Amino acid sequence: MDIDQPISRRTIIKATAAGGASVAAGSFLSVSPLQGADDAAVADPKVRGPFPILSTPFTESGEVDYDVLALEAKFVAWGGCPGMIWPQSGDSVDLLTTEEKMKGMEVLAKTTRDLPASLCLGVQGKDTAEMLAFAEHAEKLEPEAIISRPPDSGKSEEDLRQYWKALAAVARRPVILQTTGGVAYKGPLPTPELMIDLAREFPHFGYIKEEAGNVLARMKVSLAAMPPVRRVFSARGGFHWLEESRLGSEGVITERAVYADVLTRFWELQQSGDDPAALQDLFDKFTQMVKLKPGSLRGTNLYIWKKRGVFKNLLSRNYGPKKSIPAEPKLSEFKMSEAQIAEADAKFAALGPYLKTVTPDLDNPA
Repeated sequence: MDIDQPISRRTIIKATAAGGASVAAGSFLSVSPLQGADDAAVADPKVRGPFPILSTPFTESGEVDYDVLALEAKFVAWGGCPGMIWPQSGDSVDLLTTEEKMKGMEVLAKTTRDLPASLCLGVQGKDTAEMLAFAEHAEKLEPEAIISRPPDSGKSEEDLRQYWKALAAVARRPVILQTTGGVAYKGPLPTPELMIDLAREFPHFGYIKEEAGNVLARMKVSLAAMPPVRRVFSARGGFHWLEESRLGSEGVITERAVYADVLTRFWELQQSGDDPAALQDLFDKFTQMVKLKPGSLRGTNLYIWKKRGVFKNLLSRNYGPKKSIPAEPKLSEFKMSEAQIAEADAKFAALGPYLKTVTPDLDNPA
């Protein structure tokens, strides 16, 4: 396989329709309903496995590139991931306007309607009113799930409880709760006990993205409370996914969508247990790839997006001083030296055995 061969827009669309369904469906083979349990205690099988967060693409003029955002969703489905999330990363939540986020939700809802991957929409805000505006919009679009982080204005755990109870009254589908807030959040970490209480009260809650504080200890508490807890996801860039999957986490949520096929392969190996050596090798090579400097999610990650033929450029919007929100978008282009490009290419090449094969002839069928 030529791993430097970009995946064209046409290739992604054709490959998704032809092959994505079998991989995504295979991710759910190990799910079995709880015998004799109430329906409310059974986790939704569509909300399980790797659910990568989409990175927001921008045009040369700094506007959200909705065409590329749609292509990104098709790429994730082509890679075999059972689901995807947007908007959820800090910059997409903080640095986009309300109108941009709502339009992006609409584009993704339309794009994923015929894809073999679930859509999870991010609904959060500085306060309950702002969160509910996004939640009500998301509900109209009928995604498979929604996800929400603590409100920027939250100062106590009771604030978080009331905020998410307000969401529970609007949501009609599985709700994933993220245990960390955004850059403006100064409140407490939501305790596992709060997550468990909400799961017990609301049958569509109980899905947790755990990335706060002593993650392993917190995760053990939540996993011991299944049900009413329904699913616990790993996070933190995927760096601890292997260890946490052994504890019982059932998927990962991270902005690593450009490695959708790699995340899918990890999930398949982890679920089957057939090849522990390959699982460890894949995990080691993946973590070596994603920890590359310079930059992080808007650094080398963008270079790989372009390398794989999805993104058109390496542009990002940025925070202001001390993570402030600028009055006008601040646009920058990620730059890499020749040595940094060579290192990224080498690390990516090491992932070759785990990348999904692309047939270049799909662009020029005979």
